[in-house]
Amino acid sequence: MTDSACHVLDACALIAVLRREPGAEAIESLLADERSLCLIHVLNLCEVAYDTLRQSPDVSLIEWVAAIEAFGLTVHWNIDAELFARAARLKAHWRRVSSADCFALALAQELNGELVTSDHHELDPLAAAGVSGNCFFR
Repeated sequence: MTDSACHVLDACALIAVLRREPGAEAIESLLADERSLCLIHVLNLCEVAYDTLRQSPDVSLIEWVAAIEAFGLTVHWNIDAELFARAARLKAHWRRVSSADCFALALAQELNGELVTSDHHELDPLAAAGVSGNCFFR
């Protein structure tokens, strides 16, 4: 990507936007930037979906996903062998990081993008170790 930046949101980043938590404004500006490609891996989206269903069990997930995509977030629905292997290696080494976050980071690495998260507890150690080289929002 030459003219655009790639940002991969984890579940916490999307939840921050949906709940209007700290950092939501920064994430919304990425979503609104036409030069920015914002993605979420399906496993991270699943975490947000089951959180949403716990609060509102009657939500139509088809309509909910369409609304998520309408505000500028592209869902990455695929897990190929390379992404699978990269995420598995991350999980094997960083056991305390959730599997879904390992997929988010693996996708960001694969796309030479940035991981957008508010989950500093799990992911700051990876950034400190130079694993991600990515940005973090709170």
